[in-house]
Amino acid sequence: MADPVKVLLVGIGGYGEAYVSALLDEEQGRRCTIVGAVDPEPSRCARLGDLKSVGVPVFASLSHFFKELNADLAIVSSPIQLHAQHVERALAKRCHVLVEKPVAASVSDIDRMIETRDREKRLVAVGYQWSFAGSILRLKNDILAGMFGSPKSGKCLTLWPRTDTYYARNNWAGKERDTAGRPIFDSPANNAMAHFLHNLLFLCGDQMDRSAEPAEVEARLARANEIETFDTISAKVQTKNDVEILFYASHAIAENEAIEPRFELEFEDATIEFPGETQSMTARFKDGTSNEYQSPNASVHTRKLWAAVNAVVGGGSVPCGLEAARSQVRCVEMIHGGGGRGKGERGMVHCFPQERIQLAETQEGRLTWVKGLAEAMVGAYERGELVDL
Repeated sequence: MADPVKVLLVGIGGYGEAYVSALLDEEQGRRCTIVGAVDPEPSRCARLGDLKSVGVPVFASLSHFFKELNADLAIVSSPIQLHAQHVERALAKRCHVLVEKPVAASVSDIDRMIETRDREKRLVAVGYQWSFAGSILRLKNDILAGMFGSPKSGKCLTLWPRTDTYYARNNWAGKERDTAGRPIFDSPANNAMAHFLHNLLFLCGDQMDRSAEPAEVEARLARANEIETFDTISAKVQTKNDVEILFYASHAIAENEAIEPRFELEFEDATIEFPGETQSMTARFKDGTSNEYQSPNASVHTRKLWAAVNAVVGGGSVPCGLEAARSQVRCVEMIHGGGGRGKGERGMVHCFPQERIQLAETQEGRLTWVKGLAEAMVGAYERGELVDL
């Protein structure tokens, strides 16, 4: 039996807790040994006692960890603005890395990580779980094989209500930059729904481990919550391989108006539709035939973790690495006015009129939502046009 993969956890609160639970509870976790956890506020992790009970030392910083120990694989779940420095530091210490999405807030950070990865001859996986789902990978294989003809357009819609508790859960939610001036760009497009923007770009990429690159972005941004960025976006991305992608997402939605991620892709010879949740992805050909693919939600979220472990053990690759994740970050940079070609008032966030804003008390906290917004977003998605926010 191969030696266990020595795993370092960088960030064990928030989403990082899911990795803690997977390594402690799942059968495949026996292939790994958690050699350390890095978190300046470890008490925010509900499994901290379990980690300590199995002898996992906890450190306040990466520097403190690497003074004493090393690892084969670092799992980085720290705040967005810290991803780049944590990934580069781990790579420099000869660790492979699995980093949560988004991989960074700027393309320059990603390019620097790519240079470090290549110099150190390590692997970096990015935690977009749909990009590790077997059904998405089978669908992309069929796309690349030309089964549906050339891609023409795509669109996705997600409406997920989020309360004031969501924005108060840390000191960077809804922020443009941190106190040190580092970009965060936290928003639906760069956090909760980043998966689904990335997914369309990934499926339209011309290689298995690449995504379509944005050439131009037009975005309409608005907010109902008292945040720096936006809680609602309607955007059009024109890719360099001439695919038009429409992205709709909002947190300013009433509880009973929530919509789970759905998407549609139009090709020369077929249309691929995913209605959401556990329903199948269906490719309908112009000749009346169809192919079905399992819902990407049927794949366990920890598949990305075990794929990274397998790649470390076997010296293989992963479908979603730095290059594949780069396009979503580039879109967000362009939305915030960061160079490149864009249309409209890039980075300009409009406030919803006060008369449309509603408040509701929920089990999760106070929810701020916008009257008529869900209907407008769904209608625009169905028509394939931008929403006038």
